[in-house]
Amino acid sequence: MKLFPLFLKLEGRRCLVVGAGSIAESKITGLVDTGSEVVVVAPEARPEIQALAVAKKVEWHKRAFAPADLNGMFLVVAATSSTAVHQRIFREAHLRGVLCNIVDVPKLCDFYYPAVVQRGDLQIAVSTAGQSPALAQRLRQELELQFGTEYPEWLVQLGLARDAMLAAELTAAERKERLHAMVTAEAFEEFLRKQKEAREAGGGEK
Repeated sequence: MKLFPLFLKLEGRRCLVVGAGSIAESKITGLVDTGSEVVVVAPEARPEIQALAVAKKVEWHKRAFAPADLNGMFLVVAATSSTAVHQRIFREAHLRGVLCNIVDVPKLCDFYYPAVVQRGDLQIAVSTAGQSPALAQRLRQELELQFGTEYPEWLVQLGLARDAMLAAELTAAERKERLHAMVTAEAFEEFLRKQKEAREAGGGEK
């Protein structure tokens, strides 16, 4: 089955995480970072997750999962030690049309977490459709070496330049040609050169 790759906007959407252990923690913090409304259901929680609840960054229900927890949710992620609970969550999620991810159980997933390279607003995601997370991680490590920390600032500049270009009176063909010219390898090298010159000039003034 072929997967459909996309990046979701979760800001303001209610997302459920069942479980609050070490595996669930990374899922919870990742969802918090998107601006989603995160609800955690678990009898116990790691101190870091409890701190998020105290800070009102997540809503923690200190109890076992109940099917009604899925009402109004956009997606659910589950990371518990119970196969039976996982199967129940997946079944109940499907009845409600809620996207479901049971961590490390591909057959109980509507979506997978890819291995992600994050450089500011630049995100590069690698997926193996759950067949080999280890390979996805290895490829992520290689991409992290290829795409350095210069990319966030370059992307900001590209965004500003694109906004200005969209406001200019250009034909669609002219706009497309200029936008593509902005992102060539040569353009990136020129950006790096200017960054280096700016750093050197700044150092000389100290």
